[in-house]
Amino acid sequence: MDRYYLVALVTLGSGLLCVWMAMMVSRAHVRAGILPPAMTGDPSLERTSRAHLNTVEWLPIFLPALWLFAIYWNPRWAAALGALWILGRVAYFLGYRVAAHKRFLGFAIQGIAVFVLAFGAIGRVIYLMATVD
Repeated sequence: MDRYYLVALVTLGSGLLCVWMAMMVSRAHVRAGILPPAMTGDPSLERTSRAHLNTVEWLPIFLPALWLFAIYWNPRWAAALGALWILGRVAYFLGYRVAAHKRFLGFAIQGIAVFVLAFGAIGRVIYLMATVD
């Protein structure tokens, strides 16, 4: 189990990332004077909320890919790619809060990381299935 410590930390980091983003959405609500459940009326609130929700939407893709890559390939590489995904999501979030067009670099970073994790895991599982005696 000790070989998965870094992957576990990245998993927890992704959860903490979502908590931090949720707190930023809450702050945006207060700044805009728009109380929940209302979500519209202030562009900054809408961008902040959308950036958070987009990250939450990616978690069901990221987390299984992270763990399956760690199990079937290498936990250290999985953790490194997972950390890259988190950094990409932070860049995405911070950029999107400023202006919608500033989210693309962060999206590209996290997209590459999750692509490698997901297709690496899929490829390895298929390879192992095909080569089992």
